[in-house]
Amino acid sequence: MDLITLQDARWLIPPLCLAAYLLGSISSAILICRLFGYPDPRTQGSSNPGATNVMRIAGKPAAALTLAGDVLKGVVPVLIAWQLGLSATATALIGCFAFLGHLLPVFFQFRGGKGVATAFGLLFALYWPIGIMTGITWLVVFGIGRISSLASIIAFLVMPVTVWYWLPGAFWPMLLLTLVLLARHHSNIRKLIKGEELGFRKSRR
Repeated sequence: MDLITLQDARWLIPPLCLAAYLLGSISSAILICRLFGYPDPRTQGSSNPGATNVMRIAGKPAAALTLAGDVLKGVVPVLIAWQLGLSATATALIGCFAFLGHLLPVFFQFRGGKGVATAFGLLFALYWPIGIMTGITWLVVFGIGRISSLASIIAFLVMPVTVWYWLPGAFWPMLLLTLVLLARHHSNIRKLIKGEELGFRKSRR
């Protein structure tokens, strides 16, 4: 709903982007591991502060909390932007700043995760059918190959197509998110090409 004028909305975008980035900078994985008495996930396992690595280090309850926290970081800024009546482009851009905060957290020496869970939260809040389609793609690819990184890469390669169809105003910010996510997975892509990326079954202890 239109609660503010277009001119007011333009002034709101920079502070909302900053707030989204700061929210994204709160690393659920690091904080949950500290709470449970486990080491910094950036120093263990895959060195990625995300739910999958937390599950390796601290188990399923800690991983579930980490996942919930990371998803909410994408959901909250987008819902606030929608409630303020901002455009799809501005709303998606604000969500992207939460995603960037997760990747480069100012509170944790700019050493963050790969942003998949936060990106999913952003998508579901932006337009839930896009989140559903991206999630289905992830599940299908993961079900076939049992490789989380491959599922994420393919799901977010497909995602901009669904955004273009359902919410074209958000296309360019979401395309940028996909490009950044792919760049963040550069080491996984190299391992996939070389056939060195371990699947979920192989990597479990």
